[in-house]
Amino acid sequence: MIESIRLNFKDTLALSIHKCKNVRELKQIHSLVITSPNLSPNEHCFLISRLLFFLCAVNESPDGLQYADKIFRRIAVPSLFAYNAMIRANSTKIKDPFSRESLILYKEMLCNNLTPDTITFPFVLKECAKRVDSLMGRSIHAHAVKFGYEGNAYVQNALISLYSECGILVDARRVFDGMSNRDVVSWNSMIVGYLRGGELDVALDLFKEMNERKDIITWNSMITGFVQGGRPKEALRFFQEMQFSSNDREMVRPDKITVASVLSACASLGACDHGRWLHSYLKRSQMECDMVIGTALVDMYGKCGCVERAFEIFNGMPKRDILAWTAMISAYALHGHANEAFKLFENMEAVGVRPNSVTFVGLLSACAHSGLVEKGRWCFDMMRSVYGIEPQVQHYACMVDILARAGQFVEAEDLIRGMPMEPDVFVWGALLGGCQLHGNVNLGEKIAQNLICLEPQNHAFYINLCDVYAKAGRFDDLKKIRALMKDKEIRKSVPGCSMIEVDGIVHEFSVKGPPEVPMMEAIRSVLMVLSDEMKRETNTNIFIP
Repeated sequence: MIESIRLNFKDTLALSIHKCKNVRELKQIHSLVITSPNLSPNEHCFLISRLLFFLCAVNESPDGLQYADKIFRRIAVPSLFAYNAMIRANSTKIKDPFSRESLILYKEMLCNNLTPDTITFPFVLKECAKRVDSLMGRSIHAHAVKFGYEGNAYVQNALISLYSECGILVDARRVFDGMSNRDVVSWNSMIVGYLRGGELDVALDLFKEMNERKDIITWNSMITGFVQGGRPKEALRFFQEMQFSSNDREMVRPDKITVASVLSACASLGACDHGRWLHSYLKRSQMECDMVIGTALVDMYGKCGCVERAFEIFNGMPKRDILAWTAMISAYALHGHANEAFKLFENMEAVGVRPNSVTFVGLLSACAHSGLVEKGRWCFDMMRSVYGIEPQVQHYACMVDILARAGQFVEAEDLIRGMPMEPDVFVWGALLGGCQLHGNVNLGEKIAQNLICLEPQNHAFYINLCDVYAKAGRFDDLKKIRALMKDKEIRKSVPGCSMIEVDGIVHEFSVKGPPEVPMMEAIRSVLMVLSDEMKRETNTNIFIP
């Protein structure tokens, strides 16, 4: 009878631990465990271990892990289960992403003659990946081989993530190729590794070879990777393919990450129709429009030229962080609305949101586009004196652009000479642009020639110098530069192209070739009509007395 009561009490506590949702409830159960006289030593150890596991899993309270650590340190001889719970909790905590606690626990576990298992290694490797510590990661890899877990799928997936995070894609691929049973996590980890490493085409090949069902992580990785890799049109194509794909007979539905990434692609392409459709999809699907999505919408509408719509979205956001404010300020700056940008900046200061370095890039850009020299000087000085933000090279480039557009070349040169870092091509390019605008041939020639000496194969500098000579009417010098480019076989490394959205379809026009034939035929017919009208207009003007 007593044994039955004790068994029921133990099971009741175990069930209560399993149902707990916060640290406060777990603490109450802990007090029952340590004060109960009806528990045997083995039952007590079992309940403490279960308590420790669930306490580590609860992320609601910031003191949850600290409380778990206190319990763990009071265990005379911690079990492998207890060590794994603590290693897992420490490797996944967000507050201190560079903590070494998981590695310290792993070392303690080995010193206590406990053999790690398939739960231990993935989380220790995750700690190494988080710290981008390839040296320690290789040591843990060696331990996995030593203890016979190198062929475990969970360990192999963790190794792929580790080597990918550390940029060692050769080793990541070696682990991947050596796997006998790959799951969707294996494919996703390898694809993400290539995307992060900038090897988009290799990632695409792997994506096409993928035998497993593609999940939302797969599609999000491809969409986000190609947007960040400067290939937004292909990212849109992935999104369209995703809508017709399925996973275990269920449609793969977009989530917030998908929407934010696709909106970014629309912003890069100026694909406003796509962006509007996605905005309406958000409403239809009743997906929460949080700060991330709201900011992405503001950025998309702003870059597509719908500034008023961007402000409507911004104004309707219940909460706005610095990213949202900066996106709206940048939208105003992009379209030359400097007064609106600075008014918004004042409102941002009034509500206590502190600007960052990107905010000031937007404000300085607004000054450059609107010719506000004094406002630009004030803004450039304020970022350091009021907010303690040291100007970076992009801020200097904006300030040089402001001065050069206004013809203030002496001040612009002084600013460049006083830069704490080496001026880059954008800084010199801003000054060169002012020289072209105002016909400052001598300074423009000197800058362009210096840039050509720095990067003799960069076609842009030769073109800029040609523009300077053309502006000054020095066509003989222009011909010499053209001849020099021909002799050195200097061409554009990336062919120029432009894109336009028509009826929701983004069309690309490039010097390397025409777009699809049906569209090109329609364009040629329109050009022929325009050409005939221009000829008639010219002939008519000739015979006017």
